Order: sequence, then structure tokens, then C-alpha cells
Amino acid sequence: MPPPLIALEEHFLHPTVLSTPSIAQTYSEQLKHVHGLRGKLLSLSDLRLADMDNSLISLQILSHAPTPGSPSPSQCVEINDAMASAVKAHPSRFAALACLPMSDPTAAAAELKRCIKDLKFVGALVDNHCHGTFYDGAAYLPFWAAAAELHAPIYLHPTWSDPFTASLYAPALDPETAEQSFSDAATKGMAASAMGWHNTTAIHFLRLYASGLFDKLSNLQIVLGHFGEGLPFYMERINVLSRRWGTFERSFEKVYRENLYITTSGVWGLAPMACILRNTPIERVMFSVDYPFANNADGLKWWEEFEGSEMVTKEQAELIAYGNAERVFGVRAPKR
Repeated sequence: MPPPLIALEEHFLHPTVLSTPSIAQTYSEQLKHVHGLRGKLLSLSDLRLADMDNSLISLQILSHAPTPGSPSPSQCVEINDAMASAVKAHPSRFAALACLPMSDPTAAAAELKRCIKDLKFVGALVDNHCHGTFYDGAAYLPFWAAAAELHAPIYLHPTWSDPFTASLYAPALDPETAEQSFSDAATKGMAASAMGWHNTTAIHFLRLYASGLFDKLSNLQIVLGHFGEGLPFYMERINVLSRRWGTFERSFEKVYRENLYITTSGVWGLAPMACILRNTPIERVMFSVDYPFANNADGLKWWEEFEGSEMVTKEQAELIAYGNAERVFGVRAPKR
């Protein structure tokens, strides 16, 4: 029997958002290829709980799925109130991360404060960019300051590419036949979950570092999924080369080790975990699934393989499974 498992990149999609034609089109590939995705995205009760029980997920920290362009302030209130109702109905099984209107940094800070203080949320999950805008500019500093003041971890989550970034993954065209060098499916995959999403999210974290944000707000905590969006595999190189970027009070390695948490969401391999365990504090690694885009059963299978690998001690495994999440988010895994 595995230890209690807390999963914290676990999404739902509000029905009013999914019913928007542009959002429905954006999700068409996922809805086509992931069995039962629509029902699982919309569920905040029986279906979700059954999936959790079947794969021994003790607690989910809910978040809203990516919404290109960012939900409006009023949509975020509706979304967050829906998650708050689910937490109230199932307090031992759910907690929540706030959905924020990142197109308006002032409104985002205000909604974060409401969610943390009034709804008792445990942090926020925000899309990686808003219409191609990252959050390292001066306009976003009050938002980050609010997160630091509230001790609210911010999960920086991939979302669909803006048109310019998406164009980088477009196939070459034969000038005579107009034949593409690869399929549209390959374009969509490379621009999204196969690589593009993760690269762009990692670059966003580098931009935050380069802006001096972590010198200004030394207690700000960021969470990155998918094994750190690739950053663990470049950490040592970035640490050396980032010294050329300016004068910083805290090195990139220090920020990496003190301001960043990494989750396992949706990457079911032991090889990347081996790298992370060599250069990332064990207290900074947390289990996650990326439900319902990834399958809880696959998460459980990976966890069992990980435990069986003897890469960590029993005590270290318990930290990754639930202990770190309990400490960071102030939640408790229910007793079995």
C-alpha cells in the first residue's frame, strides 16, 4: 500500500468557460483523444472522487484548466466560488488553488487576496502567459508582492502558445508542391504538451529571475510541474551563465533551491526523477498527476515503480507523496 498521495495539478473547467466556442475549439484535440475528458473536467464531485478512490489519491488540490487569454475578473470569481463550494462539500478530499485574471494584475492581486483570506485557498495556479505577455514587467510587481505577503505559492502552468510562438513550430513548405515537411498534428504537439508548453514555462521562470524579482521578494514561492519544465536538467549550466545577466544578490542556484518547488505531473519516467534527486532538495519535490489530462492510474503505477526503485528512503518517499504538500499548502492527507 503506498503512502497517502496528494496531487496538486488537478484541473477542472467551469462549464461556462467550456461552452465558449473558442475555448471548446482550443480543447478539441484533448477532448478527441483523452477518453472521458469532458465529464472529468466538469466534475467536482462523484466522478472525480471515484477516479481518486480507484487510484488511491487521498487529496486533490483543485485548479482551473488553462484558459487562453485569461478569464475575466468576473469569470474568476465564478470559477473560484465553484471550487470553494466543492471544497466545502468535501473538505477532507479537496483544497483549491485560485484562478486569477492575469490580464489585469491589479484585479489578479485582489482576487488572490479574496481567495486566500475569505475562501481559504492554499495558493494560485496561473497560465504561463496572457496573449504572449509574461509577468516579469513592473505592472506585475504588486501581484507578486501580494503573493509573497500572503505566503501564497504560485503554480506557473503551461498554456497554449501565442501566435508568434506557435509559428516557430510550423512546418516548412515545399516551394513547388506546397507540401508540408510534417503533419499539422506534429505542429500542435510540438507547440503544446510535447515540448513547447514546457520550454515557454521554463523561460518564464528565467525571466522572473532575470528581472530581479527574487531579490525583491526573497520569500516568493513558485511551483513548476512536469518535473520542473526541464529546468533541473539545465540548472547547473544556467547557474553559471546567468552570472552574465546582471548583478543579483541571490544566485540562480540559490533561487532554484529556495524559491522553486517541482512536481511530477504527467511525466511517468524514473530517469528524469534520478536527475532531480541529485540536484534538487528532497523537500522541494511533490507528487502530482495533471488530472484529467493525465490518468490517475498512470500516476499510481509510476509511484509504485518509483517506490520499488529504492531511489529514496521510506521517509523521503513520504515527503514527496504528501509531506511536502502538507507543509507548503497547509493541507492534510486524510487518514486511510
